[in-house]
Amino acid sequence: MTTEVPLLLVEGVSKSFGSIKALDAIDFEVRSGEVMALVGENGAGKSTLVKILAGMYTPDAGTIDLAGERVEFSGATRSEQAGIAVVQQELSLVPTLSVADNIFLGDTRRGWNAAPRVLAEASAPYLFQVGLGDMDPLSRVELLTVAERQLIEVARLLARNARVLIFDEPTAALADREIERVKSVVRALQYRGRSIIYVTHRLDEVFELADRVTVFRDGRSNLPVATADITLDELISMMLGGSLAALFPERGDGEPGEVVLEVSDLRTERLASPVRLEVRAGEIVGLAGQLGSGASDTLRAIAGHETRVSGSVTVAGQPVPPDSPAAAIRSGIGYSSADRKRDGIFLQRTVVENLTSPSLGLISRRGWLRRRAERAMSDRIARTFTIDRARLGSLAGALSGGNQQKVAVGKWTGARPRVLLVDEPTRGVDVGARAEIYSHLRSIASGGMGIVFASSDTQEVLGIADTVVTYFRGAQVSVRDWAGTDSRLLTREITHPKGGEA
Repeated sequence: MTTEVPLLLVEGVSKSFGSIKALDAIDFEVRSGEVMALVGENGAGKSTLVKILAGMYTPDAGTIDLAGERVEFSGATRSEQAGIAVVQQELSLVPTLSVADNIFLGDTRRGWNAAPRVLAEASAPYLFQVGLGDMDPLSRVELLTVAERQLIEVARLLARNARVLIFDEPTAALADREIERVKSVVRALQYRGRSIIYVTHRLDEVFELADRVTVFRDGRSNLPVATADITLDELISMMLGGSLAALFPERGDGEPGEVVLEVSDLRTERLASPVRLEVRAGEIVGLAGQLGSGASDTLRAIAGHETRVSGSVTVAGQPVPPDSPAAAIRSGIGYSSADRKRDGIFLQRTVVENLTSPSLGLISRRGWLRRRAERAMSDRIARTFTIDRARLGSLAGALSGGNQQKVAVGKWTGARPRVLLVDEPTRGVDVGARAEIYSHLRSIASGGMGIVFASSDTQEVLGIADTVVTYFRGAQVSVRDWAGTDSRLLTREITHPKGGEA
């Protein structure tokens, strides 16, 4: 239950970096016991506000009140002492230390030489609050899953008795089951009276978790709106200035060309029944299913990253050798994985090197890289995928999530594959970048490439797929034209295709 008096009140805050005005007199508030969602495209100003509240940036103008008192944060320590704490998207734990060490790291109330068992006992209540009551506090953080590390970040903030918790894209890198754990923790924290700022690109989470939502756009803030009083289409319109339909490009009127990919009776250890697919030139096929449904496993098997138990894959009538990513690439298959930071891009290499990495044979001669050809290819891909060409020499890891994803997908076009496989094409990117990626996929399909993507986002599948294939628990359920599919049918088939079965 919330009160009408804001616990945190931000008024007229501005922040510039040189000639770039990141925040332009924004207003923002959070009530006691409220979950306030903060949404907007990359560059809208969300991260700048979070860093100001965390004491990392000092505003150029404006005021911040906490519990009715004027506050100024000259550093992260001051912010934490005031009761504001941030769960960062990029985890800040020390992997080689124990869970208990990380929870109390930097806590000046405890001695630097506190015994491990003392810290372990002290950390137990906080681990219990985030659903990790069975975890050994003395285990090393590097042995834990990403979701567990995310929850330990929350436990660390609870140990400092934070009144306002800021979750900055907490589920961007998590799988569905792990996302549910984070959501349950957010609900429990709200129940205990904590105030939460929830920054996310996943708009379904806004309606599931938040009491109200504030939209940032171009460094300016909109008035907060109760989630019960707004629809998804209205929220997207506030963020983009267009409707939900504007996210997706129009489908062409032309008929698809010849079959470029044929999958016959494909089985892996993870697939419970044989998979059959046929993809034509210029066609986009969407594989819809929840995590573990078999959709992603199908793409991995086609691309040679997962062992085939049986079945065959052909590209333009030619068989593709099994279990070999290199052979799949030589056969004309490009594959963009769901985890771009792990195996989609080289974070510590330049954008130029990333964009040309699958195509080294085309830009080399007798083992020597031709720099002019490399630059021309990367420049061409950057123009096609609207990647800032001025940043081609920057490290890929310095790009926004949306631009990283455009690099991860776009790099394959230089290799001229017949078929492009894309797993979760817009995971962890904002609405504006999603619209761009959808447009790029449609554009390269129109050029004659066959595209197969796997997605747990039903709106995404319905919005861009020409043919929809549904999966449930490792089995292919149906294959149908997009026009014969609606959201209700699609949701039923990927959750409970046999009626009452769970």
